[in-house]
Amino acid sequence: MNEPFYGNNLKIAVIGGGTGSFTLLSNLKEHTHLIAALVNMADDGGSTGVLRDELGALPPGDVRQCLVALSNSAELRDLFNYRFEDGTLKGHAFGNLFLTALEKVTGDFAKGVEVASGVLNITGTVEPITLTNVTLAMKDKDGKEVHGEFKIGHESFSGQRPDFWLEPKATANPKAVAAIERADIVVVAPGNLYGSLAPALIVPGIGEALAKTSAFKLYVCNLVTKPGQTDGFTVHDFADEIERLAGRPFLDAVLYNTETPSKELLQKYAADKELAVELDEKRVGITRYKLVGANLLSSTIWQGRGADPIASSRTLIRHDSTAVAKAIIDLYEHREGIGES
Repeated sequence: MNEPFYGNNLKIAVIGGGTGSFTLLSNLKEHTHLIAALVNMADDGGSTGVLRDELGALPPGDVRQCLVALSNSAELRDLFNYRFEDGTLKGHAFGNLFLTALEKVTGDFAKGVEVASGVLNITGTVEPITLTNVTLAMKDKDGKEVHGEFKIGHESFSGQRPDFWLEPKATANPKAVAAIERADIVVVAPGNLYGSLAPALIVPGIGEALAKTSAFKLYVCNLVTKPGQTDGFTVHDFADEIERLAGRPFLDAVLYNTETPSKELLQKYAADKELAVELDEKRVGITRYKLVGANLLSSTIWQGRGADPIASSRTLIRHDSTAVAKAIIDLYEHREGIGES
């Protein structure tokens, strides 16, 4: 276990969902017990999509992954990530069913998450970014509209900056806003830019909270591009989109990887048209936020016990959560003077 910093009292809020948040939370919890995972609520694919369609439930999938990441019980982590392989429950994660059942029993998804947090004995809290039952919507530059996070994830609109919104109009979860306001550090986690991060950042009130909070705010940039959506994106492009989606500038720093993956891995990803995210040297030194590079690349293949297929499927080029967490803490410790670069 890493040595804790600041007596374990550093308040960190992590915005995102899915694998990016899962990876980051798994190690940040070793540095503080005051961690808040703020989770997007637009997922509508797989097990989560079925539960939303058939039971009218709020999406449990990304919330489950964050709960598992912060859990201190290996056995319960395995249980919550277990996916049924046969029968009518095939494809469903036990944790998704558990959270949906808690929502029905308590009549309140947030209360269900709170109960599950106690069962899993998590470090910190998991807060849905909104409790409105929302659908992600998008319009490209040609006026084409697409509705649903899963469908949007399979759209191709490279070279554009589509408009995104939530239907119906969402209301920010007051507990999520409070976590941003009282944080020492707010981290926008790496992850699917338009599938995991956009649905969190575009919730009304979140951008305002990010701009107003006195917290140190940083974005951990993705390692590779997504075909058809972020082709050719540099570190700067990702950061610019993060702020555009939030509706205002707010970042103090952007953390990016400087290590080059092996030639074999790059070729494997390139075959799927996924390329390593690079720095735009022409913009170095002229950004409002501080650009900080470090070796953030994991050199190992995911071997987590009971690993969720979603959390372990993109495991060849991935962040080293220990290195990322250390870099975040180091950045915070040396934050004086950061804001202009």
